[in-house]
Amino acid sequence: MQSRGVVRTWAGPSSCLLLLFIHMSSPVEPRSQSRRAQPPQEHRDRVGGGESFPLDFTAVEGNMDNFMVQIKNLAQSLYPCSAQKLDQDMKLHLLKNATVTCNDGSAAGYYIKESKGSKRWLLFLEGGWYCFNKQTCDSRYETMKRLMSSTKWPQTRTGTGILSPQPEENPHWWNANMVLIPYCSSDVWSGATPKTDHSDYAFMGSLIIKEVVNELLTKGLDNAKVLLLAGSSAGGTGVLLNVDQVAEQLETLGHRGVQVRGLADSGWFLDNKQYKFTDCLDTISCAPTEAIKRGIRYWGGLVPESCRQAHVGEEWNCFFGYKVFPTLKSPVFVVQWLFDEAQLTVDNIHLTGQPVHEGQWRYIQNLGQELRSTLRDVPAMFSPACLSHELITRTYWMDIQVKGTSLPRALHCWDRSLHDNNHINGSNRNHQKHQTPPARGCPLHLIDSCPWPHCNPSCPTIRDQLTGQEMSVIQFLKHMGFDVQKMAQQQGMDPKKLLGMLNNGS
Repeated sequence: MQSRGVVRTWAGPSSCLLLLFIHMSSPVEPRSQSRRAQPPQEHRDRVGGGESFPLDFTAVEGNMDNFMVQIKNLAQSLYPCSAQKLDQDMKLHLLKNATVTCNDGSAAGYYIKESKGSKRWLLFLEGGWYCFNKQTCDSRYETMKRLMSSTKWPQTRTGTGILSPQPEENPHWWNANMVLIPYCSSDVWSGATPKTDHSDYAFMGSLIIKEVVNELLTKGLDNAKVLLLAGSSAGGTGVLLNVDQVAEQLETLGHRGVQVRGLADSGWFLDNKQYKFTDCLDTISCAPTEAIKRGIRYWGGLVPESCRQAHVGEEWNCFFGYKVFPTLKSPVFVVQWLFDEAQLTVDNIHLTGQPVHEGQWRYIQNLGQELRSTLRDVPAMFSPACLSHELITRTYWMDIQVKGTSLPRALHCWDRSLHDNNHINGSNRNHQKHQTPPARGCPLHLIDSCPWPHCNPSCPTIRDQLTGQEMSVIQFLKHMGFDVQKMAQQQGMDPKKLLGMLNNGS
């Protein structure tokens, strides 16, 4: 009998998984006609990036040298496993190009945890608002210096959510090469302006991304199959502004085999009218449109060329997701809470202290409706009806569901659909034009239809912003000025039934 095996390894965080598939087949065929056994399809579909080393045990009979080569390959594949068990954190690397800097002129950089053998790379852009003139930037430097300077950055960072090396927390990306790029440019990752004798600050967010990609090409990115540019909040908007630039950068350098994709979390802001108009005195109270109009001039901000051409003279429009998204060539998955706390903050809805009154409640509901309408034509998205901000790096990111599907599951479905599209179309660019329908049971367009904040029972825990105490859904909605009778009438429901649903967290 002929015995064959395939050893597949995953460089795991807590243990190295070694799966040995031994297939017993019919009597030995002539060597020239033999075929290598393949692992079952479900194992081939599991985690992309695992390395396979077919072992032919019959090789010992006639060729000891060949067998030893296979054993050596197996040993080398296991080595990164043992190394990663000891070291799961991402390590700080300051950029070698000292001309690309943070706001204060200190070196920009990135944190990295390499995963030898994986051809998938995840680059995460950190968020953290912005400043748009000398006054707001001076204030930011006094209160949030780590977002403008690298001088106090720690030597390591621990990844959570989609950056976690734990498969229990991050089932589909845990084994990727993880890169976190700290936000220290205060320009929504758009600037290309150095610090000079005549300027107080550098704004080089766009150039920082470009330089990090250049350095990563020497660390294995040149052999990657997939680069996922992800980000949250200002980093999510940064994904929309830079994903095509990264794809073009790699193509120009001859790395056409790398599929560049975007994952924009909580960066899909609306240029809507504020609930209560205020003068543009600080970052929090300034209307989004006015802040970006001032900022783009102050930063020397860059936007995608196709969007710039669509908004000549009004390039600030490209900072708003529903305006820049249709101009992008690279595929982008959008994650957006329907009731985003940062959006409500810049719209001057502050959910602290006294319960909100009817006008505010109506404004909040309308915000959800507006956001829902702007996401209508986005093919791949996850939008729960919750009051929150940021999701993909939260430890609870697997718990949130829309229509019974979690975000990691939706991202995995998106991954599969892009893989299928690439086989059909040969490229992942111009994603809007060639979409194959999602596989059955693998939805991509996930948005809640219920009309009020936290009507989704899987929403994150709500805490009273003054006391820190947990609130039930019904307590929260009463705090928000929720009128059970009126809402039941709008929904065509019996008030008692609606109250029962709310008490059950439905």
